[in-house]
Amino acid sequence: MTSDFEAQLRAVSLRVTRPRLAVLAALRDHPHVDTDRVIELVRAGQPTVSHQTVYDVLRALTDSGLVRRIQPAGATARYESRVEDNHHHVVCRSCGAIADVDCTVGHAPCLTASDDHGFVVDEAEVVYWGTCPGCATTRMTSWPASSEGNK
Repeated sequence: MTSDFEAQLRAVSLRVTRPRLAVLAALRDHPHVDTDRVIELVRAGQPTVSHQTVYDVLRALTDSGLVRRIQPAGATARYESRVEDNHHHVVCRSCGAIADVDCTVGHAPCLTASDDHGFVVDEAEVVYWGTCPGCATTRMTSWPASSEGNK
């Protein structure tokens, strides 16, 4: 897989470096992680990599289009390496878990604006909000079984 990452970096005229390869691997294995988690994952294999280096790598990869930065309202920025399509996300209001949602019909941008105001639209971003299965289960099991104590 490293050779795939090397090819991706070269295709966008970025030098192949160990920190860039490590960040790409971290995002492949852990989509939708924040910067602190990326730093943790990279430093697990390369303990001497600085925080600033990871920030710089994330910026370079995002600017080159190899990584996508997402930031749902009220949440910290997250990063993912799935950039080849115009997919969307579902976010848990309780724990902040994020999952990908593929477009349901049509071609990118998946949605057609009722009035594009003359813009040439090339992307649509939709965030679905709800409760993930784990939080929903926890909520159901912690909900009082009866309200007899309120009589």
